[in-house]
Amino acid sequence: MRFDNVSICSVAHVDAPDRVTSAELERRLAGTMKRLHVPPGLLEGLTGITARRMWPEGTQPSDAATLAGRRALAAAHVDPQRVGILINTSVCRDYVEPSTACLVHAKLGLSPACINFDVGNACLGFLNGMEIVGNMIERGQLDYGLVVDGESSRYVVDQTIARLTGEATDQPSFWANFATLTLGSAGVAMVLTRADLAPSGHRFLGGVTVAATQHSDLCRGQIDRMETHSGDLLNSGLELAQQTWAAAQRELGWNPGALDEYVIHQVSKVHTDKFRAAFEIEPQRLLATYPEYGNVGPAGVPLVLSKAAELGRLHTGDRIALMGIGSGLNCAMAEVVW
Repeated sequence: MRFDNVSICSVAHVDAPDRVTSAELERRLAGTMKRLHVPPGLLEGLTGITARRMWPEGTQPSDAATLAGRRALAAAHVDPQRVGILINTSVCRDYVEPSTACLVHAKLGLSPACINFDVGNACLGFLNGMEIVGNMIERGQLDYGLVVDGESSRYVVDQTIARLTGEATDQPSFWANFATLTLGSAGVAMVLTRADLAPSGHRFLGGVTVAATQHSDLCRGQIDRMETHSGDLLNSGLELAQQTWAAAQRELGWNPGALDEYVIHQVSKVHTDKFRAAFEIEPQRLLATYPEYGNVGPAGVPLVLSKAAELGRLHTGDRIALMGIGSGLNCAMAEVVW
C-alpha cells in the first residue's frame, strides 16, 4: 500500500530510568544456573544485551505512552485538540479493559471527538498503527493522528525469575523462558498528518505486510510469562522477512543499494546480525539499540527511528526502511523519506 499525502510531523521516545544489567539478572538466577550447569555470562554472551531499562514500580504503560505522546505533540507544535485519532499499540496494558488508549486520551487532554482505541499485533503493533492512521489521512478523514506505545518489562521479568528459581525448573523450561530476560521498557509516540500541513515533515510512503500464521505457536506470552522456541522463531522469521522484502521490492522499489538507513525491530545480537546479513545491510546503515535497551517489542522501530534522528544520522531526502517481525508470525516493511 502506498500513500501520496502522509507525513510524519514528529517521533519521540522516553527512556525508562532504571538500568538493569544482564549480570544483575544472572545474579538473581545464580542458583538455578549452577544447578543446570548454565555458565555465567551466558545471557549477555548469547544475546549481546548488556542492559535493559525498566520503569519504577507503579509506572503504568499508559504513563509511559503519555510521556512520549506529550513529547511528540510538543515537537510537532500540534494542539492536542486537533488530534483526530489516538492509537495505542503496546503489548503491555494497564487493564484488560478499558483500553490503554482511553487512559492516554484522558491524560493528554485530547478532544472528545478524537477516536481512540488499542491495536495489538505483538511487535508489529506500532507499524500497524501508522498504517491505520496513514489510511485515514490519505482518505481525508482527519488532519492529525497520534500513535503511542508504552512497554514495561519489570513485572514479566520479575515473575519469570521467580518461577525459574524454583526447584522444578529444568533445562527445557529454562530455555523456553530465556527470551523473556531480553525484554526492556520504553515509551514512544509519533504524530502523522497531511503532507501539506507539514512542509518540513517526513513523507510516509506506505508499506507491505506478509503473514505466516502457521508459526503462531513459536512465541506465546501472557502477562507473567513468555515462552519461545527461539531457534525456530528466528529461522521462520527470516524466511518470512525474505518474502516481505520481495513484496517491498515490487511495491516500493527497494534494493540494498537504494536505502540509506535501516530501522529494524531488534531482539538480540544474533537476530540483528542475521537480519543484516540476509539483506546485505552495511553495519553503518543500522543503529543497534539492543545492547543497552534489549527487546522493547512494538516500541522497537519508533525507538530506533527517534534515536537515529536525535543522533543526527538522518538527513533530508534519506530513504529509511522500517522493518519488523512479530509473533504470529507477521512481517511488515515500510518506507519513510526524511
